[in-house]
Amino acid sequence: MTTEESTLTINGERLWQSLMELAKIGAYDDAATGLVGINRQSLTDEDREGRRLVMSWMEEAGLDVTVDQMGNIFGRREGTEPSAAPVMAGSHIDTVATAGAFDGCLGVLGALELVRSLNDAGLQTRRPLVIAAWTEEEGVRFGTDMLGSAVAAGRLSLDYAYDLVDEAGLRFGDELERIGFMGERPVRLDAPHAYVEAHIEQGPVLQQKGLAVGVVTGVQAISWQKVTLHGRAAHAGTTPTELRVDAGLAAAQVIVQVRAMVDSGLYGQLRATVGHVRTSPGLPSVVPDLAEITVDLRNPDDALMAKAEADLEAFLLELPHKQPGLRVETKRMAKTTAVPFSEEIQSAIATAAQDLGHETMRLMSGAGHDAQEMAAIAPTAMIFVRGQYDGISHNPREYSTPEDCAAGINVLAKAILQLCV
Repeated sequence: MTTEESTLTINGERLWQSLMELAKIGAYDDAATGLVGINRQSLTDEDREGRRLVMSWMEEAGLDVTVDQMGNIFGRREGTEPSAAPVMAGSHIDTVATAGAFDGCLGVLGALELVRSLNDAGLQTRRPLVIAAWTEEEGVRFGTDMLGSAVAAGRLSLDYAYDLVDEAGLRFGDELERIGFMGERPVRLDAPHAYVEAHIEQGPVLQQKGLAVGVVTGVQAISWQKVTLHGRAAHAGTTPTELRVDAGLAAAQVIVQVRAMVDSGLYGQLRATVGHVRTSPGLPSVVPDLAEITVDLRNPDDALMAKAEADLEAFLLELPHKQPGLRVETKRMAKTTAVPFSEEIQSAIATAAQDLGHETMRLMSGAGHDAQEMAAIAPTAMIFVRGQYDGISHNPREYSTPEDCAAGINVLAKAILQLCV
């Protein structure tokens, strides 16, 4: 039987069971929420266990499973025309330290469920179908997000990735080898025919609009940097204010400044977040001699992003004039430009959703995704699935209903089958 002869409905219950089974790996009791969270950061023992489980499922589904030099996992289902460029679908299974069960995992396990459902129905596709599970998408451990897909697509080099270190000084290449996932497959990908990624929205828009699925038009520009402020430790009670070099004060000034930039309206749809703050020595009676913060800037407009970055740099250069003796260091952690997605693939997704009875909307992603790396080498787009609780993510409260997960993956399946013909 061929895909033209039948429509396909995925097994939503099996998809949900797979999501919940994978969620057990790295599970912990989260004191802040009272819920069970997931901590399965890249190249940890938990990541290794999750990888092994997903690979075993791929093999059980009859896929030819390979691992490349970055630890990216690929499961290939052959088509009736093996020489045709494949259609690829996937995402990631690594998590942040306080994760839920759906970020990334829905895209990988949803693509796997598509293959399982094709097998159940006895359907074949002309083009091969490849599932990808990318390495270190989150970037929380080694400081560079979308790392595996960025190397595979050619934006970053293998040597750059291998030499990254985590906060404990552990090297990416060494950790990849330690967990047994430094594969032999060359990391640079031949361009697939298309790449489609299903992902939870990680935001409130679909829920507010009452829509289960959305069509993603692209990913906004992202800029991460670490700002380290060096002051001078001093006694909090005996040191006059005018004689202090207060690194903590300087950090606070940066935090206020980036919010003021957003509120000014001068930078379009700029979003700015300081998500990490650390002071040293961290004692209540000591003026901090060091403060470390991260600044996350996002903007759908590359020109306005560049203006925001330049103006923030100018502000940082002025800080030592406000506190003589203060020293400012910056380190680029990640930077990507805005990435528009393929109109053709967006249309395929929108048509699939309409055929299945789903009203949709088009929206830009506020978060980075592996799809933005793949867009450099193949026509690419994404499907967003509605999240509950205002789409909260990177939090144990992250939740999409079984019905919405199934809806999103049914749209993925229909779009993929159109592209595989």
